[in-house]
Amino acid sequence: MWWPCKDHQSDEPDSGVVIAVRVPDTLTNVSNGKLKKVITHSDHTKTWVWEVKNPINNYSVSMNIGKYVLIEDQYKGLGGPLTLNYYFLQDHKDSALVQLKQIKPMLDCFEHWFGKYPFYQDGYKLVEVPYLGMEHQSNVTYGNRFKNGYLGKDISTSGWGMHWDYIIIHESAHEWFGNNITAKDIADMWIQEGFTTYSETLFSEWLDGRIAGEEYNFGSRKRIKNDSPIIADYNVNASGSGDMYFKSAAMIHSIRMAMNNDDQFRQMLLGLNKAFWHATITTSDVERKMNSYTRFTLDKIFDQYLRKTTIPVLEYYFSVSGNKLVYRWTNAVDGFNLPLVIQTDMKPVTIVPKLNEWQEFTFPLGMINATQMQNLAKRFYIQLMEKKELVISSN
Repeated sequence: MWWPCKDHQSDEPDSGVVIAVRVPDTLTNVSNGKLKKVITHSDHTKTWVWEVKNPINNYSVSMNIGKYVLIEDQYKGLGGPLTLNYYFLQDHKDSALVQLKQIKPMLDCFEHWFGKYPFYQDGYKLVEVPYLGMEHQSNVTYGNRFKNGYLGKDISTSGWGMHWDYIIIHESAHEWFGNNITAKDIADMWIQEGFTTYSETLFSEWLDGRIAGEEYNFGSRKRIKNDSPIIADYNVNASGSGDMYFKSAAMIHSIRMAMNNDDQFRQMLLGLNKAFWHATITTSDVERKMNSYTRFTLDKIFDQYLRKTTIPVLEYYFSVSGNKLVYRWTNAVDGFNLPLVIQTDMKPVTIVPKLNEWQEFTFPLGMINATQMQNLAKRFYIQLMEKKELVISSN
């Protein structure tokens, strides 16, 4: 409405933008990038000129006008000193200072998992606004009422989501997935929202340990609706299901659990941000790059979770002797090949079930038990169905 433009994610200005906004001289305009200059006019107005050096998507460009107070800081990160500027209303400064303590640990976490903050030239800003917030590039907006959680509630109901501010963490993670890596077509918005939502799991783990991250991820799945596919029709400006947030994050966690190698998983996330630095991409690009880090191909896994609404079911039973596991996939796409890693007291056991085809795994007595099997449904986004050997044998 206020800026006629080519409003499509597939095209970004290569050399950034210059944003000039003229406002009454009692107010401040905060936009993307770094402040280049402020021009004072004779009619009691000022023009605030901001410059973005990096490619930026149109939907990330913003202007925020108010009686702001500036809080300045600096972060020493992988790209050197990063300018941190925070703009809040004067009355909220003390509350803001409490929440802002989360910024540097958040940057430590995301630079570890995703790589260098993508916009060192443009700095990082957090700006108070009257709405909940959004990931405007280098100009993240914030309206979470200075509370941890999502408006003071833990969306995962696990308890761990109350240890950090949802808007600060989620919207800032979009600097890597959404602003650095951008889906060409909004049909592929899961790329931005799925990896960003998974950043919440990673940050919970960063603060409180592996169990906290897994419980946060598992608790968040209650919000999955499985109402329609996550990937929508291409080239018609269509967006898929809101499951692009939590279901995509559950898929990413399942892939991580199947890899059973966090060093390799981290290299995969780092590789995505390096390969697609400041780029617009597709699901096919993501799949191809991730395939180079996994021991298994992802096409059927992507089909299952991104293009279908059914949840794979692992049917299994233990033999009478108790040392043979029999298993298969049902309710899945043809060729679904997600490996499952069973964590036992002795060593991890990997099984690769096949669709509608019973397979057997013989193990030492006491190695695999019912609790370990049930734990699979917490670590992987699947459903479990334990069957009785007698029922199966009679078919």
